[in-house]
Amino acid sequence: KKVAFSAGLLDNGIGHTGPTGIRKTLVYKRVFSNIGSAYDSNTGIFTAPLKGAYFFRFYAHCHSGNRMAVSLLKNAQTQCSVFSWKPITNGNASNGIVLTLEAGDQIYTQLWENTWVYDDDHSYTSFSGFLIFPL
Repeated sequence: KKVAFSAGLLDNGIGHTGPTGIRKTLVYKRVFSNIGSAYDSNTGIFTAPLKGAYFFRFYAHCHSGNRMAVSLLKNAQTQCSVFSWKPITNGNASNGIVLTLEAGDQIYTQLWENTWVYDDDHSYTSFSGFLIFPL
């Protein structure tokens, strides 16, 4: 089975997401590809359709003076994170990870409380993943 997706945060327009007083699951609306239909653009959640090794990566952007922190979670457990705070210039951060997933495992990103991300039609904030091989 072929599984791959890539999505930008905003489907159209420009703007910041955050800050909120609690962690917020980021819902990436601008879907570039969703082979195998494992990514849900209504929830921001990727659900593994089969057991395998998967690669995920995410990028986040914020404007100067704003703190930005995003984590990638597997079934509500943080796997990796990014953080940026630059008082004078815009901040960018990315991370990538290979995970062994069981069918039904869920992967998503969350914006930390009291932080921001920015996106526009250039898709500075994005989330992608694909099946490397089944197990």
